[in-house]
This record gives sequence, structure tokens and C-alpha cells, in this order.
Amino acid sequence: MDIFSTFVQFFQSGGVFMYPIVVVLALGAAIAIERYVYLTAARATNQRIWKKVMPLLMEGKYSQAIAVTEKSKSALSRILRYGLDRTDNVAAHRDDVEVAMEEGLMETVPRLEKRTHYLATFANIATLLGLLGTIMGLIQAFTAVANANPAEKADMLSASISVAMNTTAFGLMAAIPLLLIYTVLQTKTTELVDSLEMASVKFLNILTERRGTSA
Repeated sequence: MDIFSTFVQFFQSGGVFMYPIVVVLALGAAIAIERYVYLTAARATNQRIWKKVMPLLMEGKYSQAIAVTEKSKSALSRILRYGLDRTDNVAAHRDDVEVAMEEGLMETVPRLEKRTHYLATFANIATLLGLLGTIMGLIQAFTAVANANPAEKADMLSASISVAMNTTAFGLMAAIPLLLIYTVLQTKTTELVDSLEMASVKFLNILTERRGTSA
């Protein structure tokens, strides 16, 4: 309870700029949670689809593989469907299939990276709002002590400055977690994109080997 009351007092003494920082932090937290859940679910779904599709590809059962991908809305299913649609054409070369899958990848990656970049922006905004709040607080502090009793000026100024610094501290308290979460999500997104590219290469290699064997 003491910690809560201390934080409330800290927040109230920070001034009006504490409220926009809270809004920025809340928006960033909402995006971070949504993106983390989405990327985690996307990775699990992609792995599940790949385990179903790979044996079918190895056996050359492309129609069944297409049926599996059509039932899923995962990123991997979308990319594989682009390639599988080209395999219906016997005359299609590896390059044609590869270009089709690259097109699917180009459509998929922006969905994986969606909204993540806002976290870095929110972190910068929180820091700047904290600094702005401190500057405005210092201006008010110096204005208030300008006509004060000289004996009380030092005490009043030190108290006012300590209050003004609360916004900078709170801005950093909001910005640091947002930057850390941004880094985590960027890493998860990169790993997910790399896994999609790896699956595309494996698909192309399986297709090439089967056509080479059948030839």
C-alpha cells in the first residue's frame, strides 16, 4: 500500500504532462500485447501447417497440400499456396515458382511487421513529453521564486525542481520498457520471416528433386 500511495503522490506532483505519457504508455502496451500474441500464434500455426504439408510435398501430393493450405489463413499457407498454384503447370520452371512465392512473401511480411514500429515512436514521444514537462515545470518554478523572499528562494526552487523532474523520470520509465518490447518483437518478427524464407527454399528444393527424379 505504501508503494501505491508513493506512486500516486509521485504522479500527482508531476503535473499535467504525466497524463499524455500515461496515454502513450497505454497505447504502446496494447500494441505490444496484441503483436506478441499475434506473432506467437503465427509461429505455432506455421509450424503446424508445415508438419502437415511437408510429407504431402515429399510424396508429390500437391492437390492434398493445396487443400491443407486453403483451410488455413496462416502466413506460411499463403506463401505455399502461391507456389503450389504454379506446380499445376507442368511446364513451370523453378524460377517461376520462386517468383510466385516471393510475391506471397512480400504480401505477408508487412502483416507481420504491422504496428510494431509504433512502439519505438511511442518511446521517443514519452521521453520528449517528459523533457517538455520538466522544462515547463522549471519555467514555472523560476517564475514563482522570482518575487519570493530571498531566504526562501533556495528551498522553494529545490522543491519545484524536484517536482519538475518527475515528468522526465516518468517519461523514461515509460520509454525504456517500450524500447525493450520493441526489440523483442522485432526479433520475433525477423525469426518468423526467416522461417518463412527457409520453408520456401525447402519447398523449392523438394519440387526440384521430385521433378528431377521423375525425369
